[in-house]
Amino acid sequence: MKVVRKIIGSALLYTAVGFSANAALADMTELDALRVGDMRKLTFHSEPVASTDATFESSEGMPIGLGDYEGQFLVLNFWATWCAPCRKEMPSLSALQTEFGGPDFNVLTVATGRNPPAAIERFFDEIEVSNLPYHRDPRQGFARSMGVLGLPVTIILDRDGQEIARLQGDADWHSDSARAIVAALIASDPLDDTATN
Repeated sequence: MKVVRKIIGSALLYTAVGFSANAALADMTELDALRVGDMRKLTFHSEPVASTDATFESSEGMPIGLGDYEGQFLVLNFWATWCAPCRKEMPSLSALQTEFGGPDFNVLTVATGRNPPAAIERFFDEIEVSNLPYHRDPRQGFARSMGVLGLPVTIILDRDGQEIARLQGDADWHSDSARAIVAALIASDPLDDTATN
């Protein structure tokens, strides 16, 4: 079984690297082909969908929004401290952030609803996750503006802050399939470090 997984994982990552040879992904069908296992629940939109200007609270209690992350691909996860599937998937989101987090990509977690800061800190301590943000959406205005009705919900946003994919429910976000999707996104639309002015 491990050998089969390794072969599938290698094939997915090889395919993702192959996509990066293109200047940009022609459409979402190429990414759609990378969906295996839990990632089959991930739905890619045929066209990017505008997101919201609504704000949420940083761990310091300051209002922030998606515009603060412009230029990065985001995996935006809505969760709550009382949500068992959220607890199950959070370590895989942490592993995804460890592997890909940086100027091109970030995992953004937002606890929506009644999630006191102490409960969020305890939640992350219990599952031994230390690299994800303690952002909050206590009145659920940000979640509602993004069309989030249940938890967990994970949304992939492009560098312009537009929604390109959505997954309802929990998933293994550090699976070979999820990693191949993220690698393909980053490689297909690299940051232009030479751009100045």
